Amino acid sequence: MKKRKILISSFDLAIGGVERSLIGLLKQIDYQKYDVDLMLFRHEGDFFPYLPSGPRLLPEIPSYTTFRKSIYQITKEGHYPIAITRTIAKYFGLFHGRLKKVEEPGYLAIQYGWEISNRFLPKLNKEYDVAIGFLWPHHFIGEKVNAKKKIGWIHTDYSNIFINKKLDSRMWNKLDKIVAVSDECLNTFVDVFPFLKEKTTVIENILSPQFIKEQANVGIPIEITKREGKTVLLTVGRLSHAKGLDNAVRACRKLLDAGHDIEWNVIGYGPLEDELNILINNLGLQDHFFLLGKKTNPYPYIKACDIYVQPSRYEGKAVTIREAQILGKPIVITNFPTAKSQATNGVDALITTQDITGLADGIQSLINDDTLRTRLISNVLSKDYGNESEIEKLYNLIG
Repeated sequence: MKKRKILISSFDLAIGGVERSLIGLLKQIDYQKYDVDLMLFRHEGDFFPYLPSGPRLLPEIPSYTTFRKSIYQITKEGHYPIAITRTIAKYFGLFHGRLKKVEEPGYLAIQYGWEISNRFLPKLNKEYDVAIGFLWPHHFIGEKVNAKKKIGWIHTDYSNIFINKKLDSRMWNKLDKIVAVSDECLNTFVDVFPFLKEKTTVIENILSPQFIKEQANVGIPIEITKREGKTVLLTVGRLSHAKGLDNAVRACRKLLDAGHDIEWNVIGYGPLEDELNILINNLGLQDHFFLLGKKTNPYPYIKACDIYVQPSRYEGKAVTIREAQILGKPIVITNFPTAKSQATNGVDALITTQDITGLADGIQSLINDDTLRTRLISNVLSKDYGNESEIEKLYNLIG
């Protein structure tokens, strides 16, 4: 039987939930049935060693490597038209964001960047049965790839981002199918674009419990120190507004003032690192709240913590929550719009209000209540969170 030709595209393999999900997907594909090309705009990232041998990695195209680079770096490399369009897009995004009083205008800048620079980007000279864009925006597969069917992924809660709806609608209309990573992700998306409901479906991020448990036993997190009476908290996530880490820092101060001996570690990197460090210093938390930076393998840290905390303002589907559940951790998450797709309150996590007091009270409940903590641990250990069968949904979409 002739193999179907599939293209999967994304930006790179930097540390992140989307990139971990892409690795999970690539590990599950049956390469006896599908001939898969992988288009990564940049051949870099800490997850690169985890790339399976199944897909064929296409060569970098210089103009596409400019995404996620600074305008200065793009100019230095001689990509002058793209540098100019990126500069225009940056100011368009900032102006639009200020006009609408948007807290996080970054999505607008990305949209305008693709829209304006598209004419300077080459097409891919190959025909595919199916092209899959794994990371928004999907201008590349929509306009630069020749494929009989085009599929784009949504990893974001659309109720909490501000985008130019007209530009986004035009982009989605060029795709045949749209995949959201959770029911709530789908619902928030179709609330914004109800006319796209019929071609939108759900495929969850693919996780292998066996792989996660194996990786949890690799290496020792030397930064974590344990002692009698001390509670070690952990959060994994990008240092961004969406992840609510400023609230986590303030909740840490509140817990210490209430007399709790805690250490709160954060794995991740991002634009708010300096701002968070200033807040940590201002609140006198240098010995209690630690930004550990990038970790290719976060699983030993999750295994070593006493409580896993996700203080996010919004999420599409937080892979890290599921990973903490797989590793048998009691979990506290804030009530972001998609929280109930991740856990049931009081069963396999505590879901708290998003304010600092609610977050601190939820953590305090788990510290003080041994019965509650034991029940949550027992519940997550008894549940099978493996979902490798989600790949069958993708096969059905491919046809």
